Amino acid sequence: MTRKNRSRPSFFLLLLALAGCESPVGLGRPERGVQITQLEDRLRIGINGELFTEYHFKDFPRPYFYPVIGPDGLPMTRDWPMKETANEEHDHIHHRSLWFTHGDINGVDFWSEGPKAGKTVHEEFTEIQSGRGLGVIKSKNKYVAPDGKVVCTDERTVRIYDRPEERLIDFEVTVHASHGELVFGDTKEGTMAIRLNETMRLAPNKFNKDKPTGHIVNSEGVRDGATWGKRAAWCDYYGPVNGKIVGVAIFDHPQNPRHPTWWHVRDYGLFAANPFGLHDFENKPAGAGKFTVAAGTSVIFRYRLYIHQGEEKEAKVAEHYREYAKQ
Repeated sequence: MTRKNRSRPSFFLLLLALAGCESPVGLGRPERGVQITQLEDRLRIGINGELFTEYHFKDFPRPYFYPVIGPDGLPMTRDWPMKETANEEHDHIHHRSLWFTHGDINGVDFWSEGPKAGKTVHEEFTEIQSGRGLGVIKSKNKYVAPDGKVVCTDERTVRIYDRPEERLIDFEVTVHASHGELVFGDTKEGTMAIRLNETMRLAPNKFNKDKPTGHIVNSEGVRDGATWGKRAAWCDYYGPVNGKIVGVAIFDHPQNPRHPTWWHVRDYGLFAANPFGLHDFENKPAGAGKFTVAAGTSVIFRYRLYIHQGEEKEAKVAEHYREYAKQ
């Protein structure tokens, strides 16, 4: 009887690794936990061998995460403008999946894209750490005005957790007034933001005139369109993707400036926590929401994204928020 060569799969995987290729499906057991792989222009983030998201940090107006894959492998954000997909609106080119920035920092618009807008430029990663239950990404960025002047800098820590049947991402962004006094302007255009899958919308798009089944609810019990511009500790946006109800909740940490924050949450799928837009949200005098950071100091913003199955009660969003608030 010929003896089987049991070393071939391992040898083949070694060759693939040396070549920089990913393991084909079915060969070897996928590594458990959160795996972060650095490529030339992005980080690939997997959980238990399956793609969760990618962090794009090169040659774009700002770093962003795309795609964002939720429970059961369902896409949580829209594809455009990163990818052409049928039945998606082509509005707001700057709504790139999942990102952090603001529309008025020392008078410069870092929210929009174009020649008159500023750019958030990735400088370096200070830590990239995979782990059995947790992956960590730490980076430094600079905010550059259209004339090339650096307005400020930031340091970001992103933590991705390996949790069964849910996804958790923690953001901690420390913005430094490194180049003089820093003023976050009073505008609704910001700040910790995600643009959700088109099928989760509260309002129909031009390709689908049927009544949508997405919903919005916040920690105060306010629902749907009435949530825009309201203050709340958390907000949840849920709806159908490929026939299953899934949602994204954003948690505003109690230590954040002006907690509980206001919500720039739209019926077409934009969903953002914004502590600065008082003029727009509450019809206060222009400039009422501006926030000043003294030269040489910094301000920290902390948020959690909880990506879940079902509507907010099934997902126990309020309970998850209480757990987060204790940290």
